[in-house]
Amino acid sequence: MEITVGIDVSKDRLDVFVHPSGERLAVDNEAAGIEVLVARLRAIGADGIGLEGTGGLEKLAVAELAAAGLPVLVLNPAQVRHYARAEGKRAKTDRIDAAVIARFLAATKPQLRPLADAETVLLGELMARRRQLVGMLVAEKNRHARAAGRIKTSIARIIKALNDELTSLDDDLDTAIRSSPAWRHKENLLASVPGVGKIISRTLMAELPELGQLDRRTIAALCGLAPFTRQSGRWRGKSMIAGGRPEPRAALFIGALVAARHNPVFKAFTNRLIEAGKPKRVALIACARKLLTILNAIIRDNKPWQTA
Repeated sequence: MEITVGIDVSKDRLDVFVHPSGERLAVDNEAAGIEVLVARLRAIGADGIGLEGTGGLEKLAVAELAAAGLPVLVLNPAQVRHYARAEGKRAKTDRIDAAVIARFLAATKPQLRPLADAETVLLGELMARRRQLVGMLVAEKNRHARAAGRIKTSIARIIKALNDELTSLDDDLDTAIRSSPAWRHKENLLASVPGVGKIISRTLMAELPELGQLDRRTIAALCGLAPFTRQSGRWRGKSMIAGGRPEPRAALFIGALVAARHNPVFKAFTNRLIEAGKPKRVALIACARKLLTILNAIIRDNKPWQTA
């Protein structure tokens, strides 16, 4: 019988439930506590260990469990909550959540996927900080356009400081990429596609470590670019996309916009869809998925973009 372990993560504690034995354990969410947890899970021989993505509180536990060679998965909290509702579980406590996660693993048997290593995590944090700075810059520039007098001068100083920090951060990103031959090679492969630049390449490298290791349908679903059908009896609804990782999806949309204008292959593909009556947004989604499929194949085959 498979043994699955659910871990509910909070700032200070990890609540653990082992299915089907029902064993429970709680440890501190810090190095010493996680060391105890690793030893216990090794002794149990778990087939799967699941934690919900909690915005960073799970990172230390995931890193230590993965480093110990344990089969750890980071789960989508929405999927776990839907499963809990299907079980009729309305109460919510750390102990209950850990048990739900363990049963969710046992019932769904999700596939183990590559986890980001320490260097990739650092790259992801640098890219996240870059997105924050760009967001602050946009907000300040909008305020600057409406301000006057001393307020306008004050905002201008903030804009300059943010631009300086953004330049410094881009230098840090360049240094990080240059320090790794594997990253340099991967970035060059991705950027070989017209329409894909540094920011898109680095976003995919940081946020999508599975690129090149999954089939085209799975990688599309992971980015929320796989349309799903809605129908019941004679009723036929429009296919939709939803879920997935927002950062790589947003980067792929930007890449698709550029490629649809300047890359002959994607331009012809997009125009065919529009001429066939597809709305421009639908054509753009299809273009983003095609771009992802090509990038996935480029990394898988270790071959740069080649025009026909």
